[in-house]
Amino acid sequence: MAFLRHMVFLIWCCPVLLLSQNFELPAGEKFQKVKFELVNNLIIIPIEVNGAELSFILDSGVNKPILFNLSDKDSIQINNVSEIVIKGLGEGEPIDALSSDSNIFKIGKAVNNDQLLYVVMDKELNLSPRLGLPVHGIIGYDLFRDFVVEVNYSSKYLKLHDPDLYRSKKNSKIRTIPLRIVQNKAYVLGHVFINDKRNIPVELLIDSGSSDAVWLFEDLDKGLGVPKNNYVDFLGQGLSGSIYGKRTKIDGINLGGFQLRDAKTAFPDLQYFNSITSFGNRNGSLGGEVLKRFTLVFNYGNRTLSLRKNALFNHPFDFNLSGIDIQHNGMRYISESIADANGVVLMDSGKSFGDVQILFENMTRLSMVPEIIVSGIRAGSPGHKAGLQEGDVILAVNGKKVHHYKLQQILHMLNEKDGKRVKVLIERYQKDILITYVLKDVFK
Repeated sequence: MAFLRHMVFLIWCCPVLLLSQNFELPAGEKFQKVKFELVNNLIIIPIEVNGAELSFILDSGVNKPILFNLSDKDSIQINNVSEIVIKGLGEGEPIDALSSDSNIFKIGKAVNNDQLLYVVMDKELNLSPRLGLPVHGIIGYDLFRDFVVEVNYSSKYLKLHDPDLYRSKKNSKIRTIPLRIVQNKAYVLGHVFINDKRNIPVELLIDSGSSDAVWLFEDLDKGLGVPKNNYVDFLGQGLSGSIYGKRTKIDGINLGGFQLRDAKTAFPDLQYFNSITSFGNRNGSLGGEVLKRFTLVFNYGNRTLSLRKNALFNHPFDFNLSGIDIQHNGMRYISESIADANGVVLMDSGKSFGDVQILFENMTRLSMVPEIIVSGIRAGSPGHKAGLQEGDVILAVNGKKVHHYKLQQILHMLNEKDGKRVKVLIERYQKDILITYVLKDVFK
């Protein structure tokens, strides 16, 4: 989504869920602080599973932990295995998976000695290339059930508070709103401003496993119509396949008295939700691009969510102006001179993500670096009109060699701001081609 530009994981499992033991902190410990990485608005936390160190997306829309990306390099034992079928969002069919219980999950000092998890055996479900770092699974409800979960997006840490020892902070800048918990998922009430209609009440699923901002389900009777200025776009990857819909923006959204203007919004095609028999009162969802603008405290036990604006609150919403999606595509060798024309060895900047380097007579360095390719491109976008194609290998953007940068930094370079001219050096059929386009905000 752009880089799995807008990640979505809402999982419904066919078997009846088994009761498992809870996560617990050592006696007397009030909380466990966990540092996380924030990649494309997604929270990625380290979790030890049966002794193996893995990385999980914190996804408030998922019921039980799911492992979906175990490579040949990963070694992990899973216990008491049986076969199941699971279904999630997307256009595909239900997929085969494994159910496993009696697993030991550790997050710092927080431990669950009898964790139920599912293992998806589909190699196509691999998020690591699109995020630019290893991701092995997703976890959600079990943490929100067992702790008061404080999420600090600015400082990139979680605090998993013991509910019995937690005391809420008193601060006039904090707003606390009700949570409704239905089938282990959390919903909040908000209001949207759309098509000149004000304060339309909406109930929204809180979905930290989506990197998007706001999703709304089209409902003309309620006033939730798609604005005229929109385009069809890839919205994300569900467990059962790709999800498409209409990308647009609305005048604003109000959450707990905090108002975000010109909010990026998508109206997904409802055919991708065929696994949901009824939406009930739900009108859409809130993803990471909205959630990251707050410091949040989820208290499922008290059915409350506390919000406080952070430094990201007024940042503009991130639109894919170029229309280009990119991802890692394995590794490639590059040759770089480390000496000038007079043979003087230049200072090595060290800016390389390659971990294999070969030096030739101290003049040339052969390095293995991630290969970055165009994984998708939106029809009619600036990148598409300029001639970029799916599968093109990106070598440099505006003269900067991309192997010096993380995937998210490259995306920013490709989509910096409206009106900017971008020069992309690509390799296609073993030829280097320079392609130029001008970024355009389609909503202006």
